[in-house]
Amino acid sequence: MRASPASCSRSWSISEDSLRIYVYYASESCIQELLSASESNTYDREHKYWKRWMGSCAVCMENHVEISRRRSGLLHTYCSRWVLKSVSPQQFMTVANAIDATKQWDPDLVESKYIKDLEESLGIIRLRFGDKSKPSFRNMEFIVYERRETMDDGNLVVAVASLPKEIAAGLHPKQNNSVRELLLQSGCVVEKLEHDSCMVTYIFCCKF
Repeated sequence: MRASPASCSRSWSISEDSLRIYVYYASESCIQELLSASESNTYDREHKYWKRWMGSCAVCMENHVEISRRRSGLLHTYCSRWVLKSVSPQQFMTVANAIDATKQWDPDLVESKYIKDLEESLGIIRLRFGDKSKPSFRNMEFIVYERRETMDDGNLVVAVASLPKEIAAGLHPKQNNSVRELLLQSGCVVEKLEHDSCMVTYIFCCKF
């Protein structure tokens, strides 16, 4: 890794091999966090909340999707869960990615694109929210990695988190009217259910 001469203190130039290695190892802890959150998010249909991980936050329903939101200081967490009948995890993953998952809970996402493919299941994405998005996300953007992994039990994980700001700046310079923030360990877990169906748990955790 070497510093960019033009902006040594704000951006880094990094080789594709080094970036691939960094993302692979950084995403390992993200995958474990998502699996842990998914296991502890057992939905209590009587009391309408997810236990342990989301605490006592109330769950609302939007378009048949259970959504919970929690704020703790600068940390904002959004968690959603929905069941897809007659859809296997493999079928879901052929169309699902970080971009589609973000649109699931915030249709005001104005721009989303892959800016670099490192491997078939490893890439770098830009997510941008416009001036009409929810107040908390207005004019924000995130430069994140996305890793898709199939676990031994057949469940599938999409791990997503921001790159360090110096690396992100080297890959994609920030636009003048956007505020670049950090997306912490986020993504989705697709669990196999009976009758070739699946349950999707999606977590979006950011700090600003």
